[in-house]
Amino acid sequence: MARDDDDKRNFALRESDGDESSVFSGRTPRQAALKAARRLDPAGSESSADETELRLREKGTKKVHIYDGWAWEEEAPDDSPDWMPEEITEANVSKKGIKHLDEI
Repeated sequence: MARDDDDKRNFALRESDGDESSVFSGRTPRQAALKAARRLDPAGSESSADETELRLREKGTKKVHIYDGWAWEEEAPDDSPDWMPEEITEANVSKKGIKHLDEI
């Protein structure tokens, strides 16, 4: 299936019971995983943040992308716009692999 450069893909966040609670979009699975990780409960710093497993199923496929994600709070940069709060949530993810629903 050919995609345009600006095409977004949808990824459903899967809970451990298989329930898909939220949908995140992005050009890549990592982009969607970063969006999902920003919704985690943020720690005070990146070094103290706990990793949480994130499972994202690509809509229209049986592929589940598995990431470890963590979030932390940080001061906004000095050149941030006026509407941005002084404390922002940052996140990072690390890919663990891909599973197919037939294997889960």
